[in-house]
Amino acid sequence: MDFHDLGMFLFRWLHVLFGIVWIGMLYYFNFVQGEYFKEAEADAKADAVKKLAPRALWWFRWGAMFTFLTGAVLTLGLIKAQNVDLYIVFGATMGTLMFLNVWLIIWPAQKIVCGLAEGDAAAAAPKALLASRTNVLFSAPMLFGMIASPHLHGGKGGALLATNYSGTALCLALLVIAALEANAIFGKIGPMQTVKGVIHCSLALTVVMFAIVSFL
Repeated sequence: MDFHDLGMFLFRWLHVLFGIVWIGMLYYFNFVQGEYFKEAEADAKADAVKKLAPRALWWFRWGAMFTFLTGAVLTLGLIKAQNVDLYIVFGATMGTLMFLNVWLIIWPAQKIVCGLAEGDAAAAAPKALLASRTNVLFSAPMLFGMIASPHLHGGKGGALLATNYSGTALCLALLVIAALEANAIFGKIGPMQTVKGVIHCSLALTVVMFAIVSFL
């Protein structure tokens, strides 16, 4: 193993490590904390918003930051090695949008909700929720794309599935992602309102993205 291979391995290890922190906190907010807040007494909720949420949001946003940075290094390495397929394209695109949602939508809105910045908390909360639910929606297909790239196409273990590099597949995959991100910014939460709903939507989106890349 040369220094380049060792460096890429370390970046891959850090990417996974930071990703566990980020997505773990994302699932905590959506599956645990949010559901607790629906049932908590007013005083308990206020205390958690003031003392617990800001700490969790620190790990959340910086986990996202370093997951993105290490992922960018790995992606540049794949481009240099000309080892990019449609799986990694849609996975990296979703991951990048998830990172931007954290820093440009969720964190600014949550600062208002937690009283760390001035603003309309009643308007900020649903905005943060929609972006957060969209990140959960993206999480399963994003991870599928990252794992499928080396293991279902072109990996050292052999290509198990043929990937179609047609412009139709690329454009349709990016169009679906763009439409869902536009909804995260301007749309409605719809079936993602409940935990069960967003999980089902995420799994369904994974199937859709797999079908687009593999069969179009």
